[in-house]
Amino acid sequence: MNPLETLRFAVGGLAANKVRSALTMLGVLIGVAAVIILLAVGNGSSQSVKDSIEKLGTNSLTVSSGGGFGGGRGSSSSAGTKPLTVDDARAIADTTAAPHVKAVAPEVTTSQTAVYDGTSHTVGQVVGTYPAYFEASNSKVDKGDYFSADDVLNTRKVAVIGSTTATDLFGTANPVGRKVVIGGTPFTVVGVLATKGGTGFQDPDDVVVAPLPTVQNAFTGFGSVNQILVEATSSGATTDAQSEITTVLMSQHGLKDPNALDFSVSSQQSLLDTQSDTNKTFTVLLGAVAAISLLVGGIGITNIMLVTVTERTREIGIRKAIGAPRGVILGQFLAESTLLSLIGGGLGVVGGLIGSHFTIVGIKPVIIPESVWGAFAIAVAIGLFFGGYPANRAAGLRPIEALRHE
Repeated sequence: MNPLETLRFAVGGLAANKVRSALTMLGVLIGVAAVIILLAVGNGSSQSVKDSIEKLGTNSLTVSSGGGFGGGRGSSSSAGTKPLTVDDARAIADTTAAPHVKAVAPEVTTSQTAVYDGTSHTVGQVVGTYPAYFEASNSKVDKGDYFSADDVLNTRKVAVIGSTTATDLFGTANPVGRKVVIGGTPFTVVGVLATKGGTGFQDPDDVVVAPLPTVQNAFTGFGSVNQILVEATSSGATTDAQSEITTVLMSQHGLKDPNALDFSVSSQQSLLDTQSDTNKTFTVLLGAVAAISLLVGGIGITNIMLVTVTERTREIGIRKAIGAPRGVILGQFLAESTLLSLIGGGLGVVGGLIGSHFTIVGIKPVIIPESVWGAFAIAVAIGLFFGGYPANRAAGLRPIEALRHE
């Protein structure tokens, strides 16, 4: 028989048992769709975290008090830990000691209630800092402008607010130029930050940023700072900048042992690299789980084809008795099993592409093109592989025994 006749016989064989064939295709469909969707979820999760980290700036570093995560040089106990100060920030900003540092912004943070025209809102984070904070944290202004170094020097009561804070306090009105009372102290809004968005517990857009001395004077007092945000000269210079910061602060704090630091320096780039490795493992695990369902679909093809061979034993005997060669019988049953996986795989691709357009557990799936073609190709290969044994069994039947079969 020519290929068209083989295909016609294969379609006729599958059509003879429509429900059984449909259920077998469903197994392959679910397997292919699961591979595409789960890999897309893993990739989407990775992309979401990556975007969140990159919003902070890949060339930014955070200096925190205490030898915790990110220090990379050991840790120290809380006893004897020297807090970070504005003087530490000034020392880091010295380009002679730290040539790979572009800008430095010490931070103090607190939470206060803001009131405007009778509307009250508890701000997630009130940050006192320097103008360098905006560039180092990749914070863009959508309306108005940033506060200036002159505002810091003269302790002016001005503030730049996040988009969530602006919406909760002012609704659709433009907040720029209006006065808002924060923790009992009136501040003039000079700018509104562009929306960052986020999937974590803390809303990065619910923030008020004001000059450091102003926040210290009104809320926190003049003492230590919570952390120091540092911007390296480039994303490739973060490692050098991290080393320079460590050297400067060891000198500032009178430390000699690099394995007993009372501060830690972490970079967004290192977090991004760690996250990337973790999500690759996570995505591979999701793909492996989905591949199991595809394997089960292949086993279903073997099962159904074995039943088909048994049911059509007399037909096989008749065909062999009138001269059908082994290759024709083998090709027919292989064509049927491959057709099952081909149709099931094609429908699975459609289902996977449709399913990937929906948000799943808060994650927007991002399709990996290779997973679409790969899952479909594997499905077809599974049809050939798992259909091989039943087809070979059918082709190996002796005509006389097949004709005697009841």
